[in-house]
Parts: sequence; structure tokens; C-alpha cells
Amino acid sequence: MNLPRKIRVLVVDDSAVVRQAITQALSQDPEIQVVGSACDPYVARDMILELNPDVLTLDIEMPRMDGLTFLRVLQKHRPIPVVVVSSLTRTGSHAALEALECGAVDVIGKPGSASAIGQLHDQLAVRVKGAAFARVLPPVAPEGAAPVQPGPGASKGLNARQLILFGASTGGTEALKAVLTKLPDGLPGICIVQHIPPFFSTAFAERLNELCALEVREARNNDVLHPGLALIAPGDYHMVVLWKDDRYIVSLNQNPPLHHTRPAVDVLFNSTAACAGDHAVAVLLTGMGSDGANGMRKLKAAGATTIAQNEQSCVVYGMPRAAVEMGAVDHVVPLNKIPLAIIEALQSRSTQTSHKRAPACVPDSRS
Repeated sequence: MNLPRKIRVLVVDDSAVVRQAITQALSQDPEIQVVGSACDPYVARDMILELNPDVLTLDIEMPRMDGLTFLRVLQKHRPIPVVVVSSLTRTGSHAALEALECGAVDVIGKPGSASAIGQLHDQLAVRVKGAAFARVLPPVAPEGAAPVQPGPGASKGLNARQLILFGASTGGTEALKAVLTKLPDGLPGICIVQHIPPFFSTAFAERLNELCALEVREARNNDVLHPGLALIAPGDYHMVVLWKDDRYIVSLNQNPPLHHTRPAVDVLFNSTAACAGDHAVAVLLTGMGSDGANGMRKLKAAGATTIAQNEQSCVVYGMPRAAVEMGAVDHVVPLNKIPLAIIEALQSRSTQTSHKRAPACVPDSRS
């Protein structure tokens, strides 16, 4: 019997203690084989040629050549899925986001002490497996791209109860950037769950806010959602939406992880199915696993418009595939067509449902 081949990983970090900790953490998973470790990019270059790994874990701050420079060279000459392991600091977070822009497929936060890396073995394994299935794609959208024009007076006709939802994981930071930078200001409030560690979610929101026509920031507990505002769930916090006092309120919690992640897309989608009904437009982007599929099915049953990114434009066609196979998706759309699909769905739903009342929101005790 032919056993499935293990995912071959090369660990690149200048700290011998960190290399050992990552190796030990990944080696706990029977589907992963650490084939080597390198102390800097020059050693890593030779080992890549010799060992042909499936995935790299990569530190940013290293001697002789920093991780970002190495990543740019690597993705130009020898594209390979890379998971960045970066320090949980403001500087480290911004560097990690730049790495994602340069072609890394995922990022995980490095604890303050090397000995604590072993505690991340589940997250490390999940992200490495996701990277192994990823397609390394070129940048999805140039910065400064003009937003989609919805037409004269389009935003004035939108229903005040409308809401836009996004869920994403592996490859999602760049996919979200590609979509949000093309959306005009004045659209209904937006809630976003991206699988991303603490600290990095703050830097991600700040980066998007610089690039987008609408306001983007990290969500705070009891935030009021309003047109022109996009809220990103903070790393390590689930985000739910409630309808209270004639407005949408965002609530954050640290209930147990769902699908091995917190925040989870299903938590957001489930809560919104209860309180927004057919006023919601939900979008599921690239990502490993099935998070968001069940919630999207509930949203569709409640009358929401549901959109999934198509396979060809996904880094990992996992989460959208799961939703499509459940019959939870109205429209399967290439990434570059999603902004227009959102606007068309909002305009269509506005004319159909403006005379209806959305169901009263009953918080789900499992959210």
C-alpha cells in the first residue's frame, strides 16, 4: 500500500533555539516532515536546491540577508509556499504584512520566548498544511486602483439595514485588499473575519485604512456599525453582530476556538443570519478548511445573498469549496469581479427588501 507523502518543511531562522522549537512542534504532526533547518537565507538557498521542500517557515530578522529580501528573490526565481514566523511587535507585524504582499501565503506570531513556540504546534501545523496546498500567485491588485463606480446616486438607494460580510483565511489578506480597495465609500457597514494572529490584525487594519476609500479599523467591543465603516475582528477574538436600538452593534468574545481558530468566520456568519436576514451580502474568500461554510448556509436560508471566490483565483480553494458543495453559494465569482458583484447584490436586495423588517436578533449562545 502506498502511504501519502508527508509535507516536507524547511525551517529558516537565525536562532538555533527557535529552529529546534519549530522542528519539534511540527514533528508532532504525522503528516509533516521537517527535512532541514537553515540559519540564514544563503544556507537556505542551497538546502532548497538539495532538499526540494514543499513549504518554508521563514523568520524576518536575520543576518547577512533579511527575510523580506530573501522572500522577494525566492518568489521571483523559485516560487514556494512560505509561512512567516514573525515577532509579535508593531515592527514585526508590519514586516509580516509586507511579507504577505511579497508572496508569503500565511503568517504566525512568534512568542516572546523560544520555549513557548512549542505551545503553537497545532497552529503551526494547520498553517503549514494550508501553505502546502496553496498556489503562489502574483500580487492581486496594484495599490491605488480606482474603486468600482456604482453609478449616480446608487448609495442613496441602499437599505439602511443592509450589511456586508467577509470571511477569509490563507491568502486572504491580499484578497481582501484587492476587493476593499475597489469598493467606494458610503456602502453599508462591513464586518471582516480574517484568520490572523493578535497584533497582526491591528497592522492589517491600519494598512487597509491607508489604501481604501472607506474607513477600515480593528473592531472594538460595542462598536456601532454604520455606512462607510469596515471593522476587522481582532486576532484571538470572535466577532458577532447584534441588532439593538435600531442599529447594528459589534460584540467581541473569547469563547473557545471554532475550526481551530479564533476569530472564526462561522461565528460572525451565524450571528448575522439571525439579525440581518435577507439584508446581508456575505462573501467567502480563499482559505484552508471549511470555516464559514455552515454560517453561509444559514445566511442563504435566511435570504442573504452569498458570494464565493472561484477556484482559479484562490490561493487555497478550501473554504469557498466547502460552501459551494453545501449548496450555500448564490454566485461563484473571480476575485477581480467580486467588488462589482457586491454592489449589484446590494442594489438588487435594496429594491426587493426595503419594505421588509429583518428578524429580531436573538444572540446565539454558541457564538
